[in-house]
Amino acid sequence: MAERAKQLDSPFSTSLFDDEEILRNRLSGKLLKSKKRFKLIDLFCGAGGMSLGFSRRFGHSFVSVWANDINEFAAKTYNINFGPHCEVGDLNNILENNRMIPAADVVIGGPPCQGFSLLNKNRSNDPRKQLWRPFMEVVRRSKASVFVMENVPQLLGSEEHKEIVSLAEQLGFQTVSAKLSAADYGVPQTRSRAFIVGCKFTDPSTFFPPKKTHFNPKEKINRNLFETKKEKFISSPEQWKTVRDAISDLKAPVGTDIRNVLPPYDLHFGRQPTKLSLKRYEAIPQEGMNRFDLFRSAPEITPSCWIRKKTGGTDLFGRLWWNRPSFTIRTEFFKPEKGRYLHPAAHRPITHREAARFQSFPDDFKFSGTKIEIAKQIGNAVPPILASRVADVVYGLLSSKTG
Repeated sequence: MAERAKQLDSPFSTSLFDDEEILRNRLSGKLLKSKKRFKLIDLFCGAGGMSLGFSRRFGHSFVSVWANDINEFAAKTYNINFGPHCEVGDLNNILENNRMIPAADVVIGGPPCQGFSLLNKNRSNDPRKQLWRPFMEVVRRSKASVFVMENVPQLLGSEEHKEIVSLAEQLGFQTVSAKLSAADYGVPQTRSRAFIVGCKFTDPSTFFPPKKTHFNPKEKINRNLFETKKEKFISSPEQWKTVRDAISDLKAPVGTDIRNVLPPYDLHFGRQPTKLSLKRYEAIPQEGMNRFDLFRSAPEITPSCWIRKKTGGTDLFGRLWWNRPSFTIRTEFFKPEKGRYLHPAAHRPITHREAARFQSFPDDFKFSGTKIEIAKQIGNAVPPILASRVADVVYGLLSSKTG
């Protein structure tokens, strides 16, 4: 016991390469006390949700050396928060111009996912499905020994997935892929994302996926071991974080635009609903209600297109539940007709601040741009808390190499 206590008091322990041990050391600040610093490149970085999970803000010692995004507003947000090294532009063009790519230990990023999205009607011919190719070219030029590619779950099992794995193997990488649910890692949102992790010097499946830190209280799990054949949990997992956990402390929103006040209220503003929209909100006052409940209670104010569409879209015009995580936050979360984005009790859509909290962004993270651009940055981001658990795995992989 004394030896075990001595291990935990030091920055490293003999089982540091276990991701749960890394998690504990990170949360206690011990990782930042070590001299290990790993260089990171973030591609298609957006606002930097993934970089944030790998950063000092979340207890990690990764150092961002270069980033890229085609959106100037997102790049400005990234540079405000991580330093002025996010380059704006089309990555293909940058590589064709023989841009010198800095050396890095790990390349992370999410090539635009609309080509795989179920919301995209032209998935089969969408050129955005091929943007993983310049991603892998940066991996090659940077001489990174680890990469993490993030995308929508539809990527897994697709022909593009097979091509990515094949090219990674040609470059000397072993890979592992998995779908992770953000709620299982402490994010108050049931967002699922696909991850491909590649490593040049060891089999990444010995580290990935990371153990879950949170569990769905409605599921029956062996509460003694918190482990099934398919799922592994840390030793003391918590219940999923909920909408109440994330936003119940916020006062009513003020105004309809970004305000020059301290966070969280700078992004906590509302909209100006029409009288008809307000009547629709009021017609479905209970948690969990949606467009079908609107039709039952007030058919006279239900859009005709919803009346004709009798199946699917159960989250459209839906209210969130206080005691559940939010549904997936997309880029137009301020439009209830786009998803389950109505506040659990108030007759209004969720605000930018509420959406950012559902994505697990800290209140003091600085967003830049118009309210439409900021909404895109929030909705497109990898939740930083989820990213931090992936970073635990990458830290373990790189540490196993360096010793």
